[in-house]
Amino acid sequence: MLLDRFLKYVKIDTKSDPDSNTTPSSKNQFDLLNILEDELKALGVKCELTETGRLYAFVPGNEKYEAVGLCAHVDTAPDFSGTNVNPKVIKKFDGKDLTLGKTDRVLSIKEYPKLKRAINKTLIVTDGTTLLGGDDKAGVAIIMEVIEEALRMNVYERRPMYILFTPDEEIGRGAEIFDTSKFKASFAYTFDGSEAEVVNVETFNAKAAEIHITGKAIHPGDAKGVMINAAMVANEFISMLPAKLVPSKTEGHEGFNHLSSISGSVEEAHMHYILRNHDDKKLAKQEKQFFEITDKLIKKHPGVKIDLKISDSYKNMLSVIVDKPACKNHIEKVLKDLAIPYEYAPIRGGTDGTTFSYMGCPTPNLGTGSYNHHGPYEYAILEEMELLVKIGVQIFKVSE
Repeated sequence: MLLDRFLKYVKIDTKSDPDSNTTPSSKNQFDLLNILEDELKALGVKCELTETGRLYAFVPGNEKYEAVGLCAHVDTAPDFSGTNVNPKVIKKFDGKDLTLGKTDRVLSIKEYPKLKRAINKTLIVTDGTTLLGGDDKAGVAIIMEVIEEALRMNVYERRPMYILFTPDEEIGRGAEIFDTSKFKASFAYTFDGSEAEVVNVETFNAKAAEIHITGKAIHPGDAKGVMINAAMVANEFISMLPAKLVPSKTEGHEGFNHLSSISGSVEEAHMHYILRNHDDKKLAKQEKQFFEITDKLIKKHPGVKIDLKISDSYKNMLSVIVDKPACKNHIEKVLKDLAIPYEYAPIRGGTDGTTFSYMGCPTPNLGTGSYNHHGPYEYAILEEMELLVKIGVQIFKVSE
């Protein structure tokens, strides 16, 4: 059932749109949200789908225990196509290189070592033309399975359960409308990671930078002393940033500046950066450097205009969880009860749980059994997804 559910969900195109001002950013996210609403109602679960694309649900339980929540997002990343997803299921994966569909893309253990985890297990891959959508439809499918399993328990054997499916997480807007009156969990967990045994209680501190450069366009034959090439100034801006402080050269707790888009001509150029660091003081230094470079380029190129705007995106949730550790203590007990060795690792990305944490609901992140997100090399391991269902069910089991 879990596999069938997952395959059904990933075939629905739910890509979010960073250029949209609507909420959700794309109407097709409702295609999955409406299905989830129907499935919840068919299970007899009280739920509400808001006009902003937030699907809240509640499953009653033993009120002697604190209510716990689970969250996942329905959108897929705008980085790569999510249209006409054609997943392939490979049973008992032998570890050999896989050519994805009719493309020249190859999924190999040499390039992606975590693929070793899938040997002799059921592997779900793309056909090489789209992403898979395990981020976060694996999380969505896991939560729906957890709900079904929990409903088989006696009401006194489970904690009260709050469920939330959000849109637009991939563009940083999933948690911007969070109604605490509809989600009264004492703490919660997002299913939005990878490895089943990894728990995330740390996220980046995050900022976004928009840089708009206005130069002076003139015929190149008459350009001497007059032309200011905005595209070249943008290139100069990039070269003045630390070359090693980029995603491809950092790991663990190391921060980065990521150029996510650039466009330009002689007259105008535009860049979008995301700034990330687990240490907020180091992130402040990164931000300061952007302003320093802007000032230097304005002085170097009289007449150029550089409009730099840096905004906050989200904060590291670790400080909240340190102050309110019940969520961390609970998941540790769950994993110990299931005899699952576990580890903590920082998220090198975002999660709705960060915002939820700062709004009063501490929300660590758990895995989904899916990997290589946001591109055609994405894959999921069914057995890990099944293990995460067991973890989800155990989260709600009461113990005297």
